[in-house]
Amino acid sequence: MGSSENENLIPVKSMVGRLIAANPEAWNAYIDHDFVRGLGDGSLPEAAFRHYLAQDYLFLIQFARAYGLAVYKSDTLADMRAAAGAVTTILDVEMGLHVKYCAGWGLSEAEMARVPEDPGCMAYTRFVLERGMAGDLLDLLVALAPCVIGYGVIGARLDGHPSTQREGNPYFDWIEMYSGQEFLEAATGALEHIDRVASERGGEARFAALSQTFANATVLEQRFWQMGLDAANT
Repeated sequence: MGSSENENLIPVKSMVGRLIAANPEAWNAYIDHDFVRGLGDGSLPEAAFRHYLAQDYLFLIQFARAYGLAVYKSDTLADMRAAAGAVTTILDVEMGLHVKYCAGWGLSEAEMARVPEDPGCMAYTRFVLERGMAGDLLDLLVALAPCVIGYGVIGARLDGHPSTQREGNPYFDWIEMYSGQEFLEAATGALEHIDRVASERGGEARFAALSQTFANATVLEQRFWQMGLDAANT
């Protein structure tokens, strides 16, 4: 799959667009991973997907903590409200939708809560929290960007790609979820939030460090996919 589709969601001159342009290999390895391709053509082993779903439940808990930290790191009411809104959405909407979706795969919330956290999940979530603790709001939002914005890109790419199987694909409802208008609006909102904070806290002197944070976070997201494949092969 090519990467030109990114331009439909991410303006080239936005902060995230610039970060992607500075790290094309890491970004393409993430959005075009074998796990993602398997979602598109339906060939992904079910064991890999179930492992991913359980870890994604644990990931969402840490994700909410990260946005809670973003509230603390914010200097303006607008940024505080944006971060607080994300916490509410994750805890009161996303978690419920995820639990309902996982039930269709035979995974109960109680079972997922007991699953040991995979090192791949710990690596990315703790990296995000560390960048937020050590840095400022912009560092934290950039570390979160590959997930928030990347899933929107991946969903849109899969939904529009000719190799994606729609009929009989057990993962097509996942694709529909992340290519849907609601999630794309959330991704667009995250893009705009990063641009606003970058205009207030940025400056070219920070770009190299932000680019490294983005690259590291993107590699860790790619390893989150790989975690699922590795689990299916053990």
